[in-house]
Amino acid sequence: MSLGQILDEYSVIEQGLYVLGIILIAYLSYFLTRKFILRGITKLIHRSSTKFDDLVVNDKLLKRLAIIIPVVVVYNLIDFIPDIPSTLSDFINNQLFPAIYIFILMLIIASFLSSLNRMYTHSQIGKRKPIKGYIQVLTIVLYIVGTIIIISYMFKRDPTVLLGGLGALTAVLLLVFRDTILSFVASLQISSNDLVQIGDWIEVPPFGADGDVIDIALHTIQVQNWDKTITVIPTHKLIDVSFKNWRGMQQAGGRRIKRALYIDQSSVKFCTAEMLQRYEKIHLLSQYIKEKMEDISVYNKKHGLSDDDIINRRELTNIGTFRIYVENYLKEHEKVHHGLTCMVRQLAPTEHGLPIELYVFINDTAWINYEKIQADIFDHLLAIIPEFELRIFQDPTGSDFSRIAR
Repeated sequence: MSLGQILDEYSVIEQGLYVLGIILIAYLSYFLTRKFILRGITKLIHRSSTKFDDLVVNDKLLKRLAIIIPVVVVYNLIDFIPDIPSTLSDFINNQLFPAIYIFILMLIIASFLSSLNRMYTHSQIGKRKPIKGYIQVLTIVLYIVGTIIIISYMFKRDPTVLLGGLGALTAVLLLVFRDTILSFVASLQISSNDLVQIGDWIEVPPFGADGDVIDIALHTIQVQNWDKTITVIPTHKLIDVSFKNWRGMQQAGGRRIKRALYIDQSSVKFCTAEMLQRYEKIHLLSQYIKEKMEDISVYNKKHGLSDDDIINRRELTNIGTFRIYVENYLKEHEKVHHGLTCMVRQLAPTEHGLPIELYVFINDTAWINYEKIQADIFDHLLAIIPEFELRIFQDPTGSDFSRIAR
């Protein structure tokens, strides 16, 4: 082996040792930065009384900021490598490192935007008008522009030329980013019209979603159903289909009961004197019975109607009296929202009986409490109906036929 070959090999080994040393110094600087500087900054942030810095300066942002230290170290030590070719040194200093700086800057800005979204989400307005979709669009634009600038540095091309060439690919980009564009437009509509907020209870039957909105992003809206499953709905699809938002019910503080009792129509009749005496002892009906009896007595005397004239006389019915009882019962019920509609109405008769519908709002919107209150109300009404000599209609069962057979 000649002296020149030995020197060449020694030069390569020396360069390798320098490169290895630079890598070790860069790693050490990164390790020390994360171990001491970042940890110290994190402690100071957590000790501060404000929550703003906790939300904005998170771990991901600090870690990405820490990447700058080893890059700066390598950039300043690269020229100490002996016999490095000028073309390679020029490429590293003027093309590679600017591209790396831009890439790191992209990551830092993306983390900062994510932190801003997190901070905004914790505010009151953030719960009503989420901006996560807009942040994601800005992040996409950031990465596209950053990638173009990185390519321009790496290949020494004017960024405006690359952007101009990008115009020729508009049709392709529209095709590739079709869902993104549709989702962005849908996000604008959802936000501007305040259609959906995080925490809203929504029902979207085409997607089988029925639960609380837990996330609103650019491309998807996540709904946690009552069985704790998660339904993911494309954002632009939410505008295309019909859905129900229960926010109005929650804000009004009243949850509606709209359920009917089906009365056997053959049990409907006029009230007898004995029935009226019994009803007059009921606290919720005593005043009503007295007033109606006086009014009916005056009317019948005025028109000369005798007690035997059942057809022309005015009389109280058991179904009408029961309806008034239900109205008064609901008016005095402590769980009924008295600021909203409270109505007991008679619907058109059906083959299943005469519907007496309760249209009323409960002042507790929690699902479990609402169901319990509703059940308590109908438990009482089902139990009290025989006192009015009325019967609930139901289709005959096997036990009914057995009794007939006996």
